[in-house]
Amino acid sequence: MLPSLITTRFRLPEGAGIVQPVSPLFLALLALLISICSASALPAPSSGSLVLRGSDAASPVEAPRLSTDFSVTVSGPTARTVVTQAFRNTTGSWVEGTYLYPLPDDSAVDTMKLVIGDKVVVAEIRERAAARRLYEAARAAGQSAALTEQERPNVFTNTVANIGPGETVLVQIEYQQTVAMSGGTRSLRLPLVVAPRYNPAPPAVDLVSARDEAVSDPVPDRGRITAPVLDPSLAAPVNPIGITVRLQAGFPLGPVRSATHPLHVDETGPESRRVTLADGVVPADRDFELTWEPVPSREPRLGLFRETVAGHTYLLATVTPPDANAAPRQPRDVVFVIDNSGSMAGASMRQAKAGLLAGLARLTPRDRFTVIRFDHTMSQLFPEPVPAHPENLQAAESFVAGLEASGGTEMLAPLRAALADSHPEDRSRVRQIVFLTDGAIGDENRIFAAIHDGIGRSRLFMVGIGSAPNGHLMRHAAEIGRGSYTAIHTVDQVAERTRSLYAKLENPAVTDLAATLSNGGDITPNPLPDLYRGEPVVLAAEIADPTGTLTLTGRIGEAPWQTSVSLAEAAEGTGISKVWARSKIAEAETARVTGRVMPNQADATILQLALAHKLMTRLTSLVAVDATPRRPAGTPLMATDLPLNLPAGWDFAKVFGERATPSPQERRAALIPAQAMVSAPTVPLPQTGAGTRAQIVLGLVLLLCGWLTLRRMRSVR
Repeated sequence: MLPSLITTRFRLPEGAGIVQPVSPLFLALLALLISICSASALPAPSSGSLVLRGSDAASPVEAPRLSTDFSVTVSGPTARTVVTQAFRNTTGSWVEGTYLYPLPDDSAVDTMKLVIGDKVVVAEIRERAAARRLYEAARAAGQSAALTEQERPNVFTNTVANIGPGETVLVQIEYQQTVAMSGGTRSLRLPLVVAPRYNPAPPAVDLVSARDEAVSDPVPDRGRITAPVLDPSLAAPVNPIGITVRLQAGFPLGPVRSATHPLHVDETGPESRRVTLADGVVPADRDFELTWEPVPSREPRLGLFRETVAGHTYLLATVTPPDANAAPRQPRDVVFVIDNSGSMAGASMRQAKAGLLAGLARLTPRDRFTVIRFDHTMSQLFPEPVPAHPENLQAAESFVAGLEASGGTEMLAPLRAALADSHPEDRSRVRQIVFLTDGAIGDENRIFAAIHDGIGRSRLFMVGIGSAPNGHLMRHAAEIGRGSYTAIHTVDQVAERTRSLYAKLENPAVTDLAATLSNGGDITPNPLPDLYRGEPVVLAAEIADPTGTLTLTGRIGEAPWQTSVSLAEAAEGTGISKVWARSKIAEAETARVTGRVMPNQADATILQLALAHKLMTRLTSLVAVDATPRRPAGTPLMATDLPLNLPAGWDFAKVFGERATPSPQERRAALIPAQAMVSAPTVPLPQTGAGTRAQIVLGLVLLLCGWLTLRRMRSVR
């Protein structure tokens, strides 16, 4: 029956002659036309948008859009940043939007405001659970509300409820941080995208260890640190970023540069500049780095600042390496560890290889070395460090040259292998670990615990690779390992930054560094890392007497070293109390992870510091609620995770083709309790080629009909 129904005949006008059958070519063209028309009938969201499913399942609507502005004021050794996120609801529905975003790992977040039209709602700092309850109650009542939560010290979540149709709301966050210093160069880094993390799989069943403890999920919050990521081959970048830096250096300025973004720099005085992006706004797909240097020979020698808040005095000190003659260079045992997982594909792998080869080239015959590479597996070139003889170096160069990026990022096993020291009492050699990775993992706490347990006499030097390295992992691992962190964002930076790093490693300026205050005080970090030439150490302290002295001790080679500075020489600074409190919180987190204190004791310390200094932490959140209900009762509220860009230089297929990530629904389930899901319907991601399956089937049916028609015509003949 099907051919008789489909083989329709068109009757020509009277007298025109015979009746013609429909040509198969005509049917094929008709199928193509139907496909085009049906595709154009669908509301096509703009490139890079996320789609919400409306109340009518056949009517997808575009999700809220986000744009972000950074306004930074640098005042000598500290920087104050205001981040303004604009959530624009382009739909005709009421929406709740969730956005995962990064901040510097040492940022002390202390302020959040919600701006709706001309109304400004200032957030309160609350214990995390209490802040979540307040937000959920406001969401259910139809009130506009915003909740800012810390997932990691450098990863945060903003959730904004009850954004009205066509409305734009602003969430404004403020934080304090210190300015990094290496040699004579100061730097400011703004992370702009959360790189997708590799999360080791949880155990299939709860296992029991030798200590009768349950083996838990290594990343219990995996859903909270995962967001939908756009494939750059299918979608244009989203989340545009604008940046303005008001630089007040405190000394006559020389060059002001960025290796990551083109700049427009206005000179506003001999010690100040106004810096903006030359392109105006840019996609949030790579970190921003700004560096500046003093005019030659005008380098300030004193790095001492203080601030008094609520009757307490806080100190920020920059400890610069002494100008003493270099101690004799000790022979070294160097373990190079290189990440060749899928997230390192492309430019990152080239940077990592170049950085490792540069380190091999600086070894002397007195040094010993080995190389470890890892993805979801690992291998070690030599089981023990071997002398840096030409044949061994050639074997290492061939080993590195043959590496290709693929697979997952199982970092724990290679780290433990690098920390394994068969001669822990040998002080005649310096033992160093150089770890090259983007750090895109979710189980940071396991890494920190392993370093604390196994560091011994070793020193750990983290080299962050790529456009968006995990700064929290890198910096904190280096602190626990009493080494340093070097970031390499572009291939152009490899030669300069690795040369500087390896020159430091070859000759530590001061080892076993310690600081004491004459009249007592609380110094952080504790213990201090070694002091390397060109790499000052920054410490903060709460001091009892601003007229006392700060004394630093250590060793240069085998000789003791000591210097003192009067606290009365400290210049006035701002934000130092928050820098101190943030560092103390980080110490308490490390003590909890490494088992030096009980979890409840660490949590009590963190909570006390966070509430006293009004800071966001793992245990505290900022919540802002508009008292006036706005969403009409009974009106549904849609929920969505705003998408992130893939970091620049990453290979989407290498990353997502080799590991599973939680869906947006799974992530939202981690963000929103089950009872709240009633008013937050499921929101699927846009499906590439939506509706094409039906169109293809229709086209094939029409082509089949054409073929059958042609056969029938021939049989009639």
